[in-house]
Amino acid sequence: MDRMEAFIRGMPKTDLHMHLEGSLEPEVLIRLGERNKRRLRWKTAQELRAAYEFQDLQSFLDLYYEGCQVLVEEADFYEMTRAYLRAAHAENVIRAEVFLGPQSFTDKGVAIAAVLDSTLEAMDDARAEDGISCGLIVSAQRHRTEQDALDLLEQVRPWFGRILGIGMGGAEKGNPPSKFRRFFRACRREGLRITIHAGEEGPASYVREAVELLGVDRVDHGVACVDDPELMREMAELDIPLTVCPISNLRLKGVPSLSAHPLKKLMDAGLHVTVNSDDPSYFRGYVSDNLVECQRALGLTAEEIVSLVRNGFIAAFIAPAERRAALARLDTYVSGFDWGR
Repeated sequence: MDRMEAFIRGMPKTDLHMHLEGSLEPEVLIRLGERNKRRLRWKTAQELRAAYEFQDLQSFLDLYYEGCQVLVEEADFYEMTRAYLRAAHAENVIRAEVFLGPQSFTDKGVAIAAVLDSTLEAMDDARAEDGISCGLIVSAQRHRTEQDALDLLEQVRPWFGRILGIGMGGAEKGNPPSKFRRFFRACRREGLRITIHAGEEGPASYVREAVELLGVDRVDHGVACVDDPELMREMAELDIPLTVCPISNLRLKGVPSLSAHPLKKLMDAGLHVTVNSDDPSYFRGYVSDNLVECQRALGLTAEEIVSLVRNGFIAAFIAPAERRAALARLDTYVSGFDWGR
């Protein structure tokens, strides 16, 4: 490991765009399938891992939703959440904000309380045992109707005091942010933070809708805004964070290589860019891997890496005191790092 990689991996950092369902490692997914008597196409973890070759977002989602069927009992959601947070802690993530989409499970008869209570319990235990700060964003699925999203909002109402906010993911094509204007307006009325996936495979206009029509706090992915210079200027002025996931974009054929990824262009345009993991098991890259691989592919300097990580803490849905403490911890790490010169 060279000094730059060691520097990146040792940094205190955030992961603000990570789907818990996408953190199930193949061995765990297979074991949960056997435990819950779910019939899967794959008999072994090796077979499942070999299937992680995707042509686009939809081919990934097909496998992702199939994998969700192994999560049935409260213990499953606890185990999944606790395992990710242990992995995040091991790579020096000190603030994780994670998505979970209850609709995949409640449709199959799993009680919403089983999903949320066990997930939040695992987060409480991670804070107590590892000292990692974490929060849950409930994610609605955009291939469903707006009424389905509104129904989900009512389902999670008892947990409003314990969740960070509401997000939305899934297949972008044919499902623009404007389809969910009433839903996000309702979320805003409840005082909830809101985010939406936009500009991953959808056009720059989807990012504009997310910002102008929905008034989101963050845009998840958002890389398509590079196609609209005026939009980039507006977003830089508004300082709306983007939770970019470069290895995810590579694995889903959104970019031909990391060296062709627009991350550096977005940074140079003054946008508030953060780097995150998305679905680390399926895409073979946790947040430190994303930073390391982008540094190498794009020739990012140590200062640019620090800027990306600082952006994560600034974009995080945390109290000012926690943000100040995290940034001070980052500054102490950076100033004290031994480059061996």
